[in-house]
Amino acid sequence: MSGKVEDILMLLAAGEFSLGILGNAFIGLVNFMDWIKNRKICSIDLILTSLAISRIFLLCIILLDCLILVLHPDVYAAGKQMRIIDYLWTLTNHLIVWFATCLSIFYFLKIANFIHPLFLWMRWRIDSAIPRILLGCLALSVFISLPVTRNLDDDFRRCVKIKVKMNLTLRCRVNKAQYASIKIYLNLLTLLPFSVSLISFLLLILSLWRHTRRMQLNATGYRDPSIEAHVKAMRAVTSFLLLFIAYYLAYLVATSSYFMPETELAVIVGELIALICPSIHSVILILENKKLRKACLRVLWKVKYILQRRNC
Repeated sequence: MSGKVEDILMLLAAGEFSLGILGNAFIGLVNFMDWIKNRKICSIDLILTSLAISRIFLLCIILLDCLILVLHPDVYAAGKQMRIIDYLWTLTNHLIVWFATCLSIFYFLKIANFIHPLFLWMRWRIDSAIPRILLGCLALSVFISLPVTRNLDDDFRRCVKIKVKMNLTLRCRVNKAQYASIKIYLNLLTLLPFSVSLISFLLLILSLWRHTRRMQLNATGYRDPSIEAHVKAMRAVTSFLLLFIAYYLAYLVATSSYFMPETELAVIVGELIALICPSIHSVILILENKKLRKACLRVLWKVKYILQRRNC
């Protein structure tokens, strides 16, 4: 890969990283300041802050992986260093998906209109259960990611480049196959929270349809707080589902370098897509959240005022 292409790709990666860090840091900072001011934090703010913090770690890991791949490929080829980065990436992957699923479930329980006893009990309990649920998601993500650290010192990347005895070559191939199966298995586990988010989205659609139909029968107007809340929640969940699909396709492309070392350009492109997905979703969450949107507008007005004063 030519130096000019590398420079362009690294510039894009830096821009996407900056957007993601600014958006997620803004979410965390606004909610943290509100927590300090009111001496308490509501459930939605706690979920958004946890999601923002985990995404900041994810963005740093992806950028670090991209920098090492381009600037220090010899370090990137070492099995131990690669698996440490891979473990952190896998951990934050699962953590973000579970936190986003908690957000989808919270939207569903707070906005949907159902009278089933189980739904009403879950709605009543959700606020008090959110801190324990988030801690459970953290513990589950750590546990799920542990298989990546098995045989940490196995350097199965370099062994394919060295002509050695047949039994060592066979061992290297076995290690690669085992590691590939672990990666596939861990990625498949994220289908569980993704399915829960998808079910929440479909139930929100059902709730909106029933509510709209009820309003038509009662001959009332279409614009009411319940419909607007349904639409906002559905936009947030829809954006997560679509970005989730794009992100994991990019993630699979990026991890292909473990088994196809010659695909460096495809890996970097995959990591660029993986960088932009959490960045875009943080912007969507800011626009869909009333408090965050107002805080963002205040910051923009202050920046505009400072720039105007400097130009005078």
